[in-house]
Amino acid sequence: MSDLLTSVLDTYGGLDRWRAVTSIAARKRFGGVTWPLKQVSGILDDGDVVVSVQRERTVFHPFTAPGRRATFTPDLVEVTAADGEVIDKLADPRASFAGHTLQTPWTHPQLAYFAGYAMWTYLTEPYSLTLPGVRTEEIGPWREGGATWRRLAVTYPPAIATHSADQVLYVDPDGLIRRRDYTVDVLGGVPGIHYVHDHREVSGIVVPRTRTVYGRGAGGEPQREPVIVSIVLDDVVVA
Repeated sequence: MSDLLTSVLDTYGGLDRWRAVTSIAARKRFGGVTWPLKQVSGILDDGDVVVSVQRERTVFHPFTAPGRRATFTPDLVEVTAADGEVIDKLADPRASFAGHTLQTPWTHPQLAYFAGYAMWTYLTEPYSLTLPGVRTEEIGPWREGGATWRRLAVTYPPAIATHSADQVLYVDPDGLIRRRDYTVDVLGGVPGIHYVHDHREVSGIVVPRTRTVYGRGAGGEPQREPVIVSIVLDDVVVA
């Protein structure tokens, strides 16, 4: 484990505290151009999200209708009714995005897959960076907006579903993650910049409340129009 990752973990509550956490739940609000572009507007704009911390699993409710929920894991996505009946499902979901471009519409299970792995990645960080197969290495610093941020290069193993195998995290002098760079494989490889704001302590761990994603220019600069995805969390509960 790199010294930078150790410092970030300490800032976010410490490894022992994270190992004791089983789930993080919140009321979430999504915005941005991704949802109408993929023809899934409104489905995840508002509602609840629950991520499991010790394994990759995310649940959204409601999903497509009152009483319905979507459950994401890397190998299977299911949409279920209030009585547990499976309404729709998608096995090996990553393979279903082969050949997709930015304009390719998503099915409902594909939407749940994308949002599910994204929210799990975001809410379990930095703890998920300590999981088996994840490799981290500090690289050169970055200057932005008058601030200097240390950078952590992350390589995820195939077993973890996320935007792309290689990502870069930007850490401020207080040990808080402020930015992450990645390409979104399921969007045809779109390069993104993801800014993180409003970090709050909840039950001994730090959970950012606000996120904004933009396109990334060739020089690493944000393309601030349009907003690709925005996320706001309220009523965060750590269990």
